[in-house]
Amino acid sequence: MSKYKNYIIGIVLIASGIALGWFIKPSTQAPMQDHSAHVGDAGAMNTTTPEKEEIWTCSMHPQIRQNEPGLCPICEMDLIPLDNSMSNDDPAILQMSNAAAKLAQVETTMVGQSSQGSGEQSSVKVDGTIELDERSINVQSTHLGGRIEDLLVNFEGEYVSAGQHIATVFSTELLNASQELITAAKFENRVPGIKESSIQKLKNWKITDKQIDDILTSGKPMETINIYADHSGYILKRKASQGDYVKQGQTLYTVGQTGWLWLIFNVFESDLADIRKGQNVEFTTPSLNNEKFTARISYIDPLLNSTNRTGIIRAEIANKKNLLKPGMLIKGEIKVRSSDRKNTNLSIPKTALLWTGDKSVVYVQMPDTDIPSYHFREVTVGNQSGEMVSIIEGLENGEMVVTNGAFAIDAAAQLNNNFSMMNRNISIKKEGGGDQVPNFTAETPDEFKDQLDNLVLSYIDLKDGLVLTDSKAGSLAASKVLDKLEMVDMSLLKGDAHMYWMEQLEAIKAHTTKIKEVEDVEDQRNQFDFLSQAIINSLKSFGTNESTYYVMYCPMAKNNQGADWLAVEKEIRNPYFGDKMMKCGSVKIELNKDYVSANTMTRPKPAPSAHNH
Repeated sequence: MSKYKNYIIGIVLIASGIALGWFIKPSTQAPMQDHSAHVGDAGAMNTTTPEKEEIWTCSMHPQIRQNEPGLCPICEMDLIPLDNSMSNDDPAILQMSNAAAKLAQVETTMVGQSSQGSGEQSSVKVDGTIELDERSINVQSTHLGGRIEDLLVNFEGEYVSAGQHIATVFSTELLNASQELITAAKFENRVPGIKESSIQKLKNWKITDKQIDDILTSGKPMETINIYADHSGYILKRKASQGDYVKQGQTLYTVGQTGWLWLIFNVFESDLADIRKGQNVEFTTPSLNNEKFTARISYIDPLLNSTNRTGIIRAEIANKKNLLKPGMLIKGEIKVRSSDRKNTNLSIPKTALLWTGDKSVVYVQMPDTDIPSYHFREVTVGNQSGEMVSIIEGLENGEMVVTNGAFAIDAAAQLNNNFSMMNRNISIKKEGGGDQVPNFTAETPDEFKDQLDNLVLSYIDLKDGLVLTDSKAGSLAASKVLDKLEMVDMSLLKGDAHMYWMEQLEAIKAHTTKIKEVEDVEDQRNQFDFLSQAIINSLKSFGTNESTYYVMYCPMAKNNQGADWLAVEKEIRNPYFGDKMMKCGSVKIELNKDYVSANTMTRPKPAPSAHNH
């Protein structure tokens, strides 16, 4: 017994010694990992730091995190790697790892100014297309009515020569007129001039003298006539088929020639002052390996396109060897003297721009940095021409602007809490007091809340119509919203509550009426955003009895400005995109009888007024 007792005491003493040695070990003790050779095969004491796992996320829904690439479960966009390795004190500058920049396929272009200096040659860049000379376009019509018995030219693009037999027409009018000529010839002695009248009638249909003589000689009426091409050229449009009945003067073909062509260019409004008739324009087309051609400007359109603020100029060119084809895209350059230029705007490719209106966004690559760094820059947009857009303010000559991958950089900036197109818009909404509404829930009668609930249910029907991208259903539902709006008794509200409802009422009525009137579903969706704001403001201010609503938010709606809507279920069904991006969005707020606005205003804030967008 004492033997086992001594054995147990020995084990306890050894364990105590080990523990004591652990607590009083000197600071110079070798690191534990140096003794890893004594650790068992399981490696339980190995302190080697594991490699960091790569995280994938969604640029539109940063809350999504996955450890492998795929699609966002909300909006079904491709996930991007989350890069937290770079940090910078300036929120306008995003630093990316080389791997992330490579994955984003970032490409840059140097910003070049339109004018280079006083007295020097500079150029105006223009884009355009090659078109047929409209003076060479003619129509081939029938000379009399009838049925097309035979059509010898059957496809567009076929070349016809003037005088070529192109069709045969059976005509009862011709049959009757030629029979009339035969009869008139018999009674010419009795009724002078009757024969000549019949002959002239046939000549008006381009019946030849020989054909008339054949009718008189044979005594047989003529029932078919051949149609011959009046002009040479390529068939641009075929407007009749074999077996068709045609009227006199009806078009069979449209014919055009390609010997001379028009070059139609779009020019920035600010560049038009430098353009003159007679100037040469040098142009290339990718269809001919960018071979250079030169033409002379022959026409400047006196009218300006008010949508894109560009004017049209035209040059003419002889199409030798038929190399140039109508429809080709062309890029041109017009040499001008810098001393005569007033415009000093910069031009960049459209692909560099993240469009948000006049104040749009570009990313500029920072020079002389060890790692890829991109500066968030707001720019003022000027005119557009083809694939280029002028920048009035925000860029300097010689800077490197990102022309490919800008959206990926912006998404990374959003995820890293830097300035971005999306974050900037969100901050603007907060400055405007997105959730700042007065709280009248305690003083609002239940009867008014019930009436407001009925109004919201009709609004939900309108939302469902837009989800289906059905403008007719939207218009019909808008009519029902107006009907429910008439049933809301505003006399139930008093004082400031009454005045605030009057403001919301005006907005709801104006935007719903517009939805009812317009036919384009995108116009309806634009008005639906304003309507949703007024409905949501009303629910926040006056409350609901027993219903529960969900305020949804889509950051990509309205050209990435973001927009809200109201739903009665948590499932995302996006009214701003429908089937295009049905699941894009997230639940922003839950509105029920216990909801209280996070920012109560002391003075009611007006709802958005009606906008004719």
